[in-house]
Amino acid sequence: MRRSLVTAAVLLALAGSLGAVPASDVPPLPDRLADTGGGTQLITAEAPDAGSTTGTVTWWERRGGRWAEAGSAPARFGANGLAEGATREQGTSTTPTGLYDLPYAFGIEDAPAGTTYPYRKVDDDSWWCQDNDSVAYNRWVEPRPSHCRAAEAEHLVSYGTQYARALVIGFNYEQPVRNRGAGIFLHVNGHGATAGCVSVPADAMAEILAWAEPERRPHIAVGTSSGPTAITRY
Repeated sequence: MRRSLVTAAVLLALAGSLGAVPASDVPPLPDRLADTGGGTQLITAEAPDAGSTTGTVTWWERRGGRWAEAGSAPARFGANGLAEGATREQGTSTTPTGLYDLPYAFGIEDAPAGTTYPYRKVDDDSWWCQDNDSVAYNRWVEPRPSHCRAAEAEHLVSYGTQYARALVIGFNYEQPVRNRGAGIFLHVNGHGATAGCVSVPADAMAEILAWAEPERRPHIAVGTSSGPTAITRY
């Protein structure tokens, strides 16, 4: 009886190993996305689930017709996790999921050496308007116009750590929907979770900016490992 049990266990183990897919055979994440934006550079920001405040940012590029990882770093997300970008609401401290372009970079500090991406320098007059009643909703304004209330705008220079360097994420940017959300960036880590942005360590942010090339049309895909907001849906 003991011998037959051992034999059965061995056969089950063999069946399991034959059915498993070797890690080396799993396509890279960009190949599993519904869309990558059509360019040859891509950033993925993936969280374990919608309630997560941490995850991983990875930047990829096409080499020889295949996606290859160019770098990776731990990431932080909104204090209340992630939410579907198409239905997200402003003020919820959630990071919007989806696939977005990256219009331009900005920062309080100078752009890292080798940066070719459009880079706008922050000064005392630089604001990001989040006022739903303003015609400048979800736009950089300099100086802040009277129709954009200071209480409903971010004075960029006030965020010396987070906005030392950043990339604008094109969420709700091209044709802004009021109350959907404004000022979503990929920026340097602060003290903890974000108010809805994606953040990475300062050295990773510098590396991403030196790596990104506008002619290669980089996008960012934000999502979870599985479920309704799975990154592979975007």
